[in-house]
Amino acid sequence: MFHVFWLCYEACKFYIKHGSSLTPRRIRNLLLAAMFHDFDHSGRLGDDDLNITRAIRALERCILPEDKPWLEEISHMMRVTEFPYVIADEKLNLYEQIIRDADMSQSFNVAWVQQVIFGLASEWNKKPIEVFKLQEPFINGIKFRTEWTRQTFPQEVIVAKIAEAKGYIQLLEGEIPSFQVAVQRAA
Repeated sequence: MFHVFWLCYEACKFYIKHGSSLTPRRIRNLLLAAMFHDFDHSGRLGDDDLNITRAIRALERCILPEDKPWLEEISHMMRVTEFPYVIADEKLNLYEQIIRDADMSQSFNVAWVQQVIFGLASEWNKKPIEVFKLQEPFINGIKFRTEWTRQTFPQEVIVAKIAEAKGYIQLLEGEIPSFQVAVQRAA
């Protein structure tokens, strides 16, 4: 959950450094949306609309008085993460593009096996190897909306993540992963 928060923060730093006119208020709204977007997630497939509703209710209970005037904007930023997407990319402003890209880029986190693979395996009632096998088409199909994510996760990062997933599949199938073979040859 806080990986998306951190990525949104990093994106804001990127855009400020590159001269974008992000405002402190809108950055705060984005970070609040990122913090709450998966709050009280059910861990079940097909309930993302309900997950978003629960997360917004939690935000409503916890929101500070100075943030209440912005509740609808924060809630909308949370809604853009509902998957499969119900809000078209063309309708997203930069803040909404950032949170959607941050949410989709969790596969590139160092803790992705626990967070993505085991989390989705539990949610989908599948074995982790089945989720690993879905990673190549999923990662290849990611369409980043922002310049920040395109620079943060360039093609070589995508290729490396797919190779890592394939290595885990080999390991789980009882083979020596190809990345391990290369290490053994070098030794």
